[in-house]
Amino acid sequence: MKLGNILLATTLLLGAAQAADFVSYKQLTKQLKKASKAAGEFATAKEVRHALKAKDWAVIDVRTMEEWQAASMKGAYRVGRQSPEKALETIVLDDNDKFIKDKIIVVCNSASRASIEAETFKKMGFTTVKIYDMYSWIDECNPVNTGYSKKKDKKGTKNKFGMFKAAHCSK
Repeated sequence: MKLGNILLATTLLLGAAQAADFVSYKQLTKQLKKASKAAGEFATAKEVRHALKAKDWAVIDVRTMEEWQAASMKGAYRVGRQSPEKALETIVLDDNDKFIKDKIIVVCNSASRASIEAETFKKMGFTTVKIYDMYSWIDECNPVNTGYSKKKDKKGTKNKFGMFKAAHCSK
């Protein structure tokens, strides 16, 4: 009985010690975004527009398929969060595994997921890795594609397809 109590107490103490080191998702992404801004790694809309057209840049979207369908940037690549490192290979490497796009901007809704994925991409050898949030793209009146249709989404865009801007942009 005493041995069981000792083991239980030890397990609880070790668990508490490890929990003290835990950083929540919100804390982690807040720290990473702040560090990215301080390092000049938070892209501007102008930089994103340039990257979408440049041959040595790739704009990588790590959002879910549903988020991508709702609004995406024309020219961006969606890799999602399931093994984005592997998905990148077909976008940024040639047949000899040499970089053809060695600079990337990682996009998600608020730049939180992008900030986490950017850390991995930096370790993969990209010369420049920046992050950007889709909310800013839309709020700054840049156009977005939508994948919704009248047949699949009765509350959606009805018969309007293609590129759109936020409602406040037409005022």
